[in-house]
Amino acid sequence: MAEVVLFHHVQGLTPGVVAFADGLRAAGHTVHTPDLFDGRTFDSLDEGAQFAGQVGFGEIAARGVRAAGPLPRDVVYAGFSLGAVPAQKLAQTRDGARGALLMHACIPVSEFGAAWPGQVPVQVHAMEDDPFFAEDAEAARALVAEAADAELFLYPGDRHLFADPSLPSHDPDATALLTRRAVEFLGSVDGRSPR
Repeated sequence: MAEVVLFHHVQGLTPGVVAFADGLRAAGHTVHTPDLFDGRTFDSLDEGAQFAGQVGFGEIAARGVRAAGPLPRDVVYAGFSLGAVPAQKLAQTRDGARGALLMHACIPVSEFGAAWPGQVPVQVHAMEDDPFFAEDAEAARALVAEAADAELFLYPGDRHLFADPSLPSHDPDATALLTRRAVEFLGSVDGRSPR
C-alpha cells in the first residue's frame, strides 16, 4: 500500500483532517499528518490565516519540507488548502515522489522553479464555485495540461474546506466521492516506480 504525507489546512491539524487520514488508513495506506502549527487549531479561516501570516507562509511551507525530511522519499504528498503548498513543492522538487493529492488549492508550477515531474501523477480536488479556489483554478488547469498524468475534479458547490468533517463547510457527499477517488489514486500509484 502507499505511504502518504498529509498536510493540514490553515485551521490546523483538526479532528477532521485526522479523520480524513484515518479513512485512508482504513483502506490500508500509511498516513503521516505533520502538525505545522505546533498543536494550534483555529475556529475560522480568518483566524488561521492571521496566524499563518504572522508565522509567514514561506515558513509554513518550509516546516512542511522539514517535516518530510526524515520520512521515506517514495511517498505521495497530499495537502488541504494551505497544506497543498508544501505537498506540491515536495512532489515537484523531492526525488522519489510517487504522487500528489492537492485538495482545495493548487499553486502555479513555476512557483517552485521546476516543471512538473513527468512520472509523478497528480489529482486536484475543489468545489467549482469555491471563491478561494477561484484564484487557483487557472494554475490547476495549467498543471493538468502540463503533467503526463493529472486530473482536476470539480465538485458542485462553493465550500472551501468541504472534506474536513469537523468544520461547518463539510459536504459529506463530496467528501465521500473525493475519498473514493483518493483511495483509487493511492492504489494506482502503489505499484509504480518512484521518479
